[in-house]
Amino acid sequence: MGTRDLSDEQLAAEAAREGSDGPAFVAIVDRFQDRVWRVCYRLMGNAEDASDASQEVFVRLFLQRAQFEGRSKYSTWMHGIAIRTCLMMRRGRGRRKKHEEVAQQHGTERHERSQRDLAATAIDVEQMLEILEDEDRAMLIMKYAEGYNYEELSEMFERSVSGCKMRLSRARDRLKERFPEHSFGNDED
Repeated sequence: MGTRDLSDEQLAAEAAREGSDGPAFVAIVDRFQDRVWRVCYRLMGNAEDASDASQEVFVRLFLQRAQFEGRSKYSTWMHGIAIRTCLMMRRGRGRRKKHEEVAQQHGTERHERSQRDLAATAIDVEQMLEILEDEDRAMLIMKYAEGYNYEELSEMFERSVSGCKMRLSRARDRLKERFPEHSFGNDED
């Protein structure tokens, strides 16, 4: 049976057994590189930082490959590493202050545009999310853009399910307060 036929979890177990010179980890990179890059791009905000973060994620996945215990899906565990890596890199590069300044500069302009124009412009969505703390932004992206459920978010963010629900609720409340003309889901999501 080739690596292509293995489930994600079987592939992870094979990579842990092989060590550094086997094809299983290469297959993991091939299988997940686009998905990891997309998550990193959404969290980092630009292609260059997303590429750097993606490389760091795969280095960490390689170094931690024997630590996957199979209590969750491999993709959930992997996305948790990607999120923590991106959050660490954002903190390390001082991105928080820069993004808040960008969001402030565009705040007045955004309120003057129609709801239709705002919904049609992806950059505005990014700027709206920038008012949130990095972890809240990451959690919203993983829930609504990537489609993870609360149990998976709990595993990724190393928080309780109720803690994830509370953070998402507070993040939506903050967005509703700042942008009352838009809908940001509800606690039932």
